[in-house]
Amino acid sequence: MVAVQADGCAPIVKAWQDGAEHAELWQDAHTIASGIRVPVAIGDFLILRAVRESGGFAISVPDEEIQAAQEDVAARDGLLMGPEGAATAAAYRRALAEGMVDEGDRVVLFNCGTSLKYPMPPMDAALDRHRPIDWDALVEA
Repeated sequence: MVAVQADGCAPIVKAWQDGAEHAELWQDAHTIASGIRVPVAIGDFLILRAVRESGGFAISVPDEEIQAAQEDVAARDGLLMGPEGAATAAAYRRALAEGMVDEGDRVVLFNCGTSLKYPMPPMDAALDRHRPIDWDALVEA
């Protein structure tokens, strides 16, 4: 199990790093991912226990990486992730780069929010619903 939080609100990550059983209140919590902006979790000890007992880790990522992951996943995979889910993609990329996970590891990312309550990511192209779809052009994009 891996706990993912934003750099601007990461009490679970700090508690995990400190070896604490409970997370302290995170002052001035801020992140673009409002669904994971939780400055104090009621079940903090349960989260920390699950992460530790599973041999996992806790990681935080900056808003810039969350936004980049959200846009990349939308463009590359066609998934409209909210920033909360995109935080898991950004954390996976960071964990992969830092050797915390390997490319051969089986990883499940939870998209725990919807992007429909946020502004849409930029779109460079659009389909014309009145014309046939050029599938080859979509693959090349």
